[in-house]
Amino acid sequence: MMNKGVAIALSSIGLAQALKIPIHYAKTKEWKPNLFIATGGMPSSHSAGVSSLTTYIGLTRGFQSNDFALSLVYGMIVMYDAQGIRRQTGELTLKVNDLDELIDKINEDDPVEFEEKSPDPLKEMLGHQPKEVLGGALLGMAMGFAGYYLTKKR
Repeated sequence: MMNKGVAIALSSIGLAQALKIPIHYAKTKEWKPNLFIATGGMPSSHSAGVSSLTTYIGLTRGFQSNDFALSLVYGMIVMYDAQGIRRQTGELTLKVNDLDELIDKINEDDPVEFEEKSPDPLKEMLGHQPKEVLGGALLGMAMGFAGYYLTKKR
């Protein structure tokens, strides 16, 4: 039998990934099922996974336990990384791709104007905007509470 905390965290990650599809559709009217396996976007599955596990641990082991403290600090690092370092890496990737395109145009003596692209978080971004991290964290907390109450022995 799978550890309940792991099952809840993995379920939260799966739900967050699945929710990206209808949320994207509501914003753009574009149906993109491949968002289920994409990084970035709303809500953050990283945040959902770690916050559901942290919530579940807090409810089962206590909010004063070392298990909760470890999960909380780990979760904060994951969420910071999801919206900070990974996002900046995605923006840097866009710049490198633009530079590569510019070099190709220079080598071809192409008179076409070069236009720098701005980041598109649903396609080219590796990380998350802060609101996406918050959305994932809130989803994860709800899943942690639900998992705790649904698996609690009566």
